[in-house]
Amino acid sequence: MSHKQDALLRSILQDAAGSNIHWREVESLLNHLGAHLEPANGARFKVTLNAVTDFLHHPHRSSVCTRDHIKHLKSFLAQAGVATPGETPTNPA
Repeated sequence: MSHKQDALLRSILQDAAGSNIHWREVESLLNHLGAHLEPANGARFKVTLNAVTDFLHHPHRSSVCTRDHIKHLKSFLAQAGVATPGETPTNPA
């Protein structure tokens, strides 16, 4: 994992997720983690990671993700068992 992806993952998994996270960075991180992204209706993407599937939305009118997008992504990553680098990952239930 590159330093930039490591920092992005830490930022997403923090309690106070920052803003100014671009969709292309999120997409790159998900691809690096081994997720399968498949376009769905409109701005939706079907994302599968560690046998967990969810739908994520590409930001509208901007390439920057909102705090709600980041909260949803954080929840998805937690369900998929992704941990902050250096921590022991949890097994998805």
